[in-house]
Amino acid sequence: MSEQKVGKNKVVSLTYMIFNDQGEVQEQSDIPVSYLHGDANSDLFPKVAEALEGAGPGDVIEVTLSPEEGFGIYDPSKTYSDVIDNVPPEFREIGAEAEFQNEIGESITMTVTEIKDGRITLDGNHPFAGKTMKFRITTKDVRDASESEATTGVVVQNHPLMH
Repeated sequence: MSEQKVGKNKVVSLTYMIFNDQGEVQEQSDIPVSYLHGDANSDLFPKVAEALEGAGPGDVIEVTLSPEEGFGIYDPSKTYSDVIDNVPPEFREIGAEAEFQNEIGESITMTVTEIKDGRITLDGNHPFAGKTMKFRITTKDVRDASESEATTGVVVQNHPLMH
């Protein structure tokens, strides 16, 4: 049986590392994650999906994404600053996350990024927004999607930690 390659309606399992432009690891997954290749609803960045096309198990793909191709341009309007006393105590630490909704029900998760001079700043931008990021992806497995997976886009995870 020939080795499967990444293509439409293939379930791809991979591990990844994301580096900043100084080459420092910012995020990584050593436990394989799976997705349905070619699914319009996939969370995969288009440039990453394109780079994975035709890869086989064990291949290592490196892709660099500009802010426009990846996590977006930094948007200063997604920051909020207030007097720290106006913020509940559980959110008064760097890295704390709070979810807010606007008038039309859209939600945004904001992270506390600064506490200084009695004021607190929350930022709703993705931590990698405005940054060029490099992905190193290792394909672990490629298989045909089941009929259900191909139809729904929901991949059956075969990992012992999943239920």
